[in-house]
Amino acid sequence: MQSRHFIDGQWTDAGRWTDSFDPASCELIGRFADGGEAEAQAAVSAAARAFANPKWSQNPRLRQQLLLDWAAGLKARQEELAQLLTRENGKALAQSRGEIAGAISEIVYYAGLARHNPGHVLEVAPGEFSTMLREPAGVAGLIIPWNAPAVLLVRALAPALAAGCTAVIKPAPQTALFNAAMLEPLFALPSLPAGAVNLFAETGHVGAAYLVASPLVDVLSFTGSTATGQRIMQDAAATMKKLSLELGGKSCCLVFEDTDVEAIAPKLAAAATIISGQQCTAARRVLVQASRFAEMKRALSASLSEIRLGHGLEATTQMGPLIDWQSRDKVERRIAEALDCCDEVLLAGGRPDGALRQGAFLAPALIAHRDSGAFFCQEEIFGPLLVLEAFDDEAEAVTRANHSEFGLSASVWTNEGARAWRVARALRNGTVWLNDHNKLFAEAETGGYRKSGLGRLHGVDALLDFSELKHIYQSVGTLG
Repeated sequence: MQSRHFIDGQWTDAGRWTDSFDPASCELIGRFADGGEAEAQAAVSAAARAFANPKWSQNPRLRQQLLLDWAAGLKARQEELAQLLTRENGKALAQSRGEIAGAISEIVYYAGLARHNPGHVLEVAPGEFSTMLREPAGVAGLIIPWNAPAVLLVRALAPALAAGCTAVIKPAPQTALFNAAMLEPLFALPSLPAGAVNLFAETGHVGAAYLVASPLVDVLSFTGSTATGQRIMQDAAATMKKLSLELGGKSCCLVFEDTDVEAIAPKLAAAATIISGQQCTAARRVLVQASRFAEMKRALSASLSEIRLGHGLEATTQMGPLIDWQSRDKVERRIAEALDCCDEVLLAGGRPDGALRQGAFLAPALIAHRDSGAFFCQEEIFGPLLVLEAFDDEAEAVTRANHSEFGLSASVWTNEGARAWRVARALRNGTVWLNDHNKLFAEAETGGYRKSGLGRLHGVDALLDFSELKHIYQSVGTLG
């Protein structure tokens, strides 16, 4: 299998190729065209030309039909895409199938919004009208991560197109084959204007840096680490472009004493090991009321121990490998440091034995600790490490959870409805789930407080990240 760049309506390459491997088995999957600044420049220029044509930027019916046709094309190859996603990313096939289905649903959702992005009109004085018109912002640069490359592609591209922007997409090299396959049905549509949507891949960063710094790129959407997001803000400052950034997270699960610990422990284990712990909203810290702390230690240790590791295509697999061996080694080192200095090691995790050892696998690790200022309570370690902490009352639970530079998501586990809402309201997070975790929908905005980012994706508000509000004034007088 191979994929090339798609720029100005044409598949292209410059003769440079990079291999893509299955992180579970080391098997060669295929290769992708490896570009850089030249491809980024060509793609941005094509997108700028396409945006200048009002037949695209001012034609919501065309854009809606393109989104619907893209969704139909993806639906026809759903299983094929899920299998490729599992092979290139490593996640369990059930997760891949769910992600593809969610991505298709989100495209359809934004197809509807393409024809409903209204402004408003005010009569500010007799015969004087102020019209607020919501316009597409221009060229959108989209830097897509590897951990959920279907949904995270769609949740940026679909609202960008619905709003009327043109787009340049730079996928992560770890999932470049998959993202090209996801976009192929869109690129094949004869009604897609040349340059409206462009794709280039690279193993380096110069193309992405060009998107960030170019004055021709009006919006930059990025999902990834807070450190990279901060560099993007610095490098984009000269152009004052709009930024949509979903960055790091350190999700806390607050478990109160009235819960059924045995029943929720498997749910917490699943929340911590989704995509092998490589999801920004994955459970990272579990805060448990002191009266149930010992019970939770036993139950959560058992639940995490029962997580079945394996190749994502195997029916029994619940957790696949990390994205690649470099990431596995980095996460393994940080977990080892946490094990050395925590109060109590409940599960050491580590590399599995046998056939899985050649893949980028790590078993889940579980530790208990009192000091919420420890590096492993504050730092986003992007892998299967979970930290248990005890609290005495609601006030301490909220104080501990809010002791973080992040504010992406959290969950509250209690049978008392008033307490659930009281605590959720006090948490400084963009999303709070009640008696659940990792429930994300096309209709519900997602984003974070503090160093978890800027803007919102999913939902109606995602259109705001790709739009500008224009005020048009006219005095028409009054009769007589």
